[in-house]
Amino acid sequence: MNHEIRKSNDLGIFEQYESSVRSYCRSFPTKFQRASGYQMWDVEGKSYIDFFAGAGALNYGHNPSEMKKKLITYLMEDGISHTLDMASEAKEAFLVRFNKAILKPRGLNYKVMFPGPTGTNSVESALKLARKVTGRQTIMSFTNAFHGMTLGALAVTGNKFKRKGAGVPLNHAVSMPYDGYMGANTDTLAYIESYLKDSGSGISLPAAVIVETLQGEGGINVASNEWLTGLSEICKRYGMLLIIDDVQMGCGRTGSFFSFERCGIVPDIVCMSKSIGGYGLPMAITLIKPELDQWSPGEHNGTFRGNNLAFITATEALSYWETNRFAEDIAAKGALLRNELDEIVAKYPELKGEARGIGMMQGIAFEPGIAEKISTVAFERGLIMETSGTDNEVIKIMPPLTIDRDGLMQGLLLLKNSVENVVDTKNAVLSH
Repeated sequence: MNHEIRKSNDLGIFEQYESSVRSYCRSFPTKFQRASGYQMWDVEGKSYIDFFAGAGALNYGHNPSEMKKKLITYLMEDGISHTLDMASEAKEAFLVRFNKAILKPRGLNYKVMFPGPTGTNSVESALKLARKVTGRQTIMSFTNAFHGMTLGALAVTGNKFKRKGAGVPLNHAVSMPYDGYMGANTDTLAYIESYLKDSGSGISLPAAVIVETLQGEGGINVASNEWLTGLSEICKRYGMLLIIDDVQMGCGRTGSFFSFERCGIVPDIVCMSKSIGGYGLPMAITLIKPELDQWSPGEHNGTFRGNNLAFITATEALSYWETNRFAEDIAAKGALLRNELDEIVAKYPELKGEARGIGMMQGIAFEPGIAEKISTVAFERGLIMETSGTDNEVIKIMPPLTIDRDGLMQGLLLLKNSVENVVDTKNAVLSH
């Protein structure tokens, strides 16, 4: 690589050659070079604390050492990298360890499907299977939901901007109010069931319900345990499959390996991607109750559903879950994070902030415009942190789960200083 191009932080090449569809580079305008743990460095040597974690694909941090060792060894031994859905030692090792470390300790029995390398591949496979098994077409989804960018996943996504990008009608889906969407005093489950019971509601009986237990992109909206349990019961009463989208909230993001463990439900289908690969390598799985595994061979496939490099790192990542220590550590850091966010909200009541989230998926909701300013100032100070919500009104704190207490506190100090800067700037403008 040309030395001057590599060391220069000029982003002109990307402007010249890359599509205007790129987005994160606009929020974080620098050229990154390397990363380790919870830190990233750009080509000029500036360090950043990562409160973004690859949008949830890097729960175990950047370049985790044990995964890197296993991956390098596998490559040096000419381990096969691409197998479609053929059998390989790497896939076998993952399947065995996933069952032993994750499914059996939780009393879960699922077939594992490899639908392709991304979360939206997993969602598409789940929707297709639900329709095939039930013979019905409609899928119920929720306000502020986000399930991916392919057409089926967009049909069950709530964001108007993302839906518009489809360019065609998005059919065979119905959106219902998520927990709390209609205010604290409205039982949205009763509202949903009234539609299902009423023959005049205009809604056909859905094949399935797809839901996130915590809506990350939608604004860090947390569904209560009672609501999730009630939704599961409704699905059983009406013969609808329950699909949990754990693409971003799985692999420990909310504290437990699966985000739905906190309420004790057992979904019919579970969608996972992002951190399931452990190292940030593309990988997705769809977990299916055995009796629902009614695919014909090749009925759903994809060229890159056999990423053996990801199988190697994914298998090693499961070592974090062989005891309860990792989950306990996430819970402790999640409590610390909430305490710090509550302090920020209390210190600046004029911002009308609201702390949201659980585990290591938390943030603060503000009036539109404030979160984006905080994120911009934070980046200038060395903190990478995105926004979420339909109006980008929420600062979204999603560091690697492996971040130590010192790193977490350093990042939160940068956040506090950024909030203070935005408040001071706002007051200065008002005073003039």
